[in-house]
Amino acid sequence: MAETYILVTGGCGFIGSNFVRHILAKYPYRVVNFDKLTYAGNPENLQDIEKDKRYTFIKGDIAEVSDLEKAFELPVEIIVNFAAESHVDRSILDPDTFIKTNISGTFQLLEMARKRNVKKFVQISTDEVYGSLGKEGKFSEQTPLAPNSPYSASKTSADVLAMSYYKTYNMPVVITRCSNNYGPYQFPEKLIPLIITNAMNDIELPVYGDGLNIRDWIHVKDHCEAIDVVLHNGKEGSVYNVGGENERTNIEIVTLILKALGKPETLIKYVKDRPGHDRRYAIDSTKLKKELGFSPKTDFAYGMEETVKWYSENRSWWERIKSGAYLEYYKSMYGNR
Repeated sequence: MAETYILVTGGCGFIGSNFVRHILAKYPYRVVNFDKLTYAGNPENLQDIEKDKRYTFIKGDIAEVSDLEKAFELPVEIIVNFAAESHVDRSILDPDTFIKTNISGTFQLLEMARKRNVKKFVQISTDEVYGSLGKEGKFSEQTPLAPNSPYSASKTSADVLAMSYYKTYNMPVVITRCSNNYGPYQFPEKLIPLIITNAMNDIELPVYGDGLNIRDWIHVKDHCEAIDVVLHNGKEGSVYNVGGENERTNIEIVTLILKALGKPETLIKYVKDRPGHDRRYAIDSTKLKKELGFSPKTDFAYGMEETVKWYSENRSWWERIKSGAYLEYYKSMYGNR
């Protein structure tokens, strides 16, 4: 019986590495992890499975055809595309990188998949493509796309491009749009790991504006399970929203973490709001639940307790990142390219 090869792009990142681990634990697939190893792609995230015979790592850029060809020397049948620049603040400062990776890179990956007759292409997207909500309502799959940052605009473009390949070439594409993730191995520039690691070191905790921006939070393991369900049972040409049903203001998240760590609220420092900061996101996951039977399982209070515990027990992991030492580690392992 032929083995199934699944190509996971961006597999050394936060969600990607959790997904690689999820797939290897659950299925007999061979996983090809294709990652450029930018600042947020950390090989240490997958040290525990590096010796698994079903796992292959290839360093490469999805925007470079010659790099992609290396991956497709293997009989890849499934693609799950996590590869993306994803931090809004960075997109404001350096939009060019986001355009290249998120749009041009997705295009090159779609082209390669089309030419190789890939059996399934899962495009991992974000609720930020929908823009900002008022106090009421939630994003559904029919909500018009209205991105407000270079990051979300680049992800919107990638989604539209992916869907055009379904319409034009009948490529088996599905898209998932998820709310904010939290959990182990998240790069410490994002809100939750930033607040946890700063608070542990008694460093000021920057909070944008009034701290009342609202996000819906889902544990990364639940997100990985949702992608798994969509990959195996999702209808081609469909979009599936993935939400955690946990709306929280940013300041709620910050104070919850401080309480868990026994740190004072005097560490909080309100800073100037970032440009184009969306006020509220909320995801309606009814379609995913009704069509595919998926609902998140992780209780938010428990998930946050476990997340704080993970960062407390893995100081060396995030200290190396915040010091920049891990960059030297993977340069020595994989080179500068």
